[in-house]
Amino acid sequence: MANKDRTAGLIPVKHLNGNPWNGKANMYSINAANTPAIFIGDLVRSDNTYSADTTGKYPGIYQATAGGAVRGVVIGFSDQPYMAFDTSDLNRKYCPALKAMYALVVDDPDVLFEIQEDSDGGNISADSIGLNCDVTVDTSGDINSGISGMKLDSSDVSVDVDHQLRVIRVVNRDDNALGTNCKFLVKINEHELSAGTVGI
Repeated sequence: MANKDRTAGLIPVKHLNGNPWNGKANMYSINAANTPAIFIGDLVRSDNTYSADTTGKYPGIYQATAGGAVRGVVIGFSDQPYMAFDTSDLNRKYCPALKAMYALVVDDPDVLFEIQEDSDGGNISADSIGLNCDVTVDTSGDINSGISGMKLDSSDVSVDVDHQLRVIRVVNRDDNALGTNCKFLVKINEHELSAGTVGI
């Protein structure tokens, strides 16, 4: 059976030691000069231009591009730092460009995420387990669902340390197998809170 094409960015699944992901995340700020829009499942990196909100309690972030260190993965948005929803729009599912908001970010370096490969130029093989690769940001997220459009870049799998994600394994489900649109468990390799390592 063919794998379903179900792009969802990065989805937190469990910790590296096998424990289930416990739902923990930290609040970050998004500056009003932010562009492009940010979606649930997007990789984000620290914002050195607008480093934090005015209190200094919530570091600034923006959507990560392919390549370079990242801070974590967005799982929710808010217009206030104390709650995980937008009081001005209860249907808000993403952060539009040029809007100041707060975002919940899974920033633990040991969390594993599920992500679909883009299958562009071929598929990731079993021999690539343990190697590193970047994400693709070819398409924006879905403004209706709020879900990220990021995928695993199957055409750039390497031992190089300067790749964002480490491929850990194929997601073990009956509806998933090696081939087009395969879903993988990955760990952030170029994490801002830990040093990346060479792929094995």
